[in-house]
Amino acid sequence: MDRRNPDTWTPEFAREIERVREYVATLHAELPRWGLVVWTAGNVSQRVRGAAEDGSQDLLVIKPSGVSYDDLTPEAMVVCDLDGNLVLGEGTPSSDTAAHAYVYRHMSEVGGVVHTHSTYAPAWAARGEEIPCVLTMMGDEFGGPVPVGPFALIGDDSIGRGIVDTLRESRSPAVLMRNHGPFTVGRDARAAVKAAVMVEEVAKTVHVARAGGPLVPIEQHHIDSLYDRYQNVYGQH
Repeated sequence: MDRRNPDTWTPEFAREIERVREYVATLHAELPRWGLVVWTAGNVSQRVRGAAEDGSQDLLVIKPSGVSYDDLTPEAMVVCDLDGNLVLGEGTPSSDTAAHAYVYRHMSEVGGVVHTHSTYAPAWAARGEEIPCVLTMMGDEFGGPVPVGPFALIGDDSIGRGIVDTLRESRSPAVLMRNHGPFTVGRDARAAVKAAVMVEEVAKTVHVARAGGPLVPIEQHHIDSLYDRYQNVYGQH
C-alpha cells in the first residue's frame, strides 16, 4: 500500500483517515470558541501514523487555506504527506502546512500541532519575550517559562525548524515564534489544542499581573515538583 496514493489504501486505513478528518474538523471549532483566532487564521493538524517505524509513511490532516471556520467540515480537511504534498482533498493546504510537516518529521513523539492568532500570546511574541513561570498552572502545563523561537517567514519549513530547535531545549509544549505567535504540540491534536488554550490564558494573566507590580518567581525545585505531579499523577489514569 502506498500511503500517498488513496487508490491503494486498505479499507481500514481509509476509515482511519476519515476518522481523523472528522476529529480535526471538530477540534478546529475549539479555536474560535476559546477566542484563539480571527477570521480564517490558525490551524490544527494531526498525524496519521503509517506502518513504517521511521515515520516515512505517516500522513497529516490539516485545514485548507483561507476557508471560514463555519465551512470546516470533515470533507473539507485535506490530507498531506510529511513533505507537505497534497494526498487527498479538494482545497489548497494551509499555508502553515510546511511548518507542521517539519515538526512531525523531526519530533516523532508529536501527534498534533496547533497554531493560533489570539491577543495576549502574540503580544509576548511581538516583544520577543518569553512568558516567565510565575503561576503554578505554568509549572503544571509547561514545566517552566514559555520560550520564544526565532523570527521566520512563512512559506517554507523555516518556522518548523524554529519550533523544533526551541522545543527540544524546553519541556514546554508551546513556543512563541518571534513577531508571529504561538505554536503548540501534543501527543495528539486535542492535547495541542489544550496547550494553545492554556498558553493564551497564562499570557493574559501574567500580562495583567505585571501591570500591577513586580512578578514573583517560583523556585525551580517547586516547578519541577508541579510538573512531575501534573504529568504523572493528576487526572484519570
